Amino acid sequence: MTAFTLDNPAGVPSSPRKAFSNVAVIPLGERTLLMLAGQVAWDDDHQIVGAGDLRAQTRRVMELIGQVLAAHGATLADVVSLRTFLTDISHIREYGEARNECFQGLPAPTSTTVEVSSLFVPEALIEVEATAVI
Repeated sequence: MTAFTLDNPAGVPSSPRKAFSNVAVIPLGERTLLMLAGQVAWDDDHQIVGAGDLRAQTRRVMELIGQVLAAHGATLADVVSLRTFLTDISHIREYGEARNECFQGLPAPTSTTVEVSSLFVPEALIEVEATAVI
């Protein structure tokens, strides 16, 4: 018996060649844990949105996170943790400002942000993983 399910919600770009699932859904009795795979700012054709623009990419990533959450009855208000990978940490303020726009009026989730030398999509400036509890 599997204690979790893996899902690629309709309307959310899945990984090329279905290399990974967008979310693991883990029942915890009265609650459910949603562990989202890292999202990059791509469109349905796996083309990066906002090339060279961290703010635009952050907004797109948060939009995709919101879509994955919505498919499971959750919203950004249910996010308890974010793990962010930036290709240039000197732009952390831009990321923070764009992220805060998306979480406006909500408690800030726990957050870890690190710099990486590159991401799996060369044009991507950011990748964000999220964990939510519903």
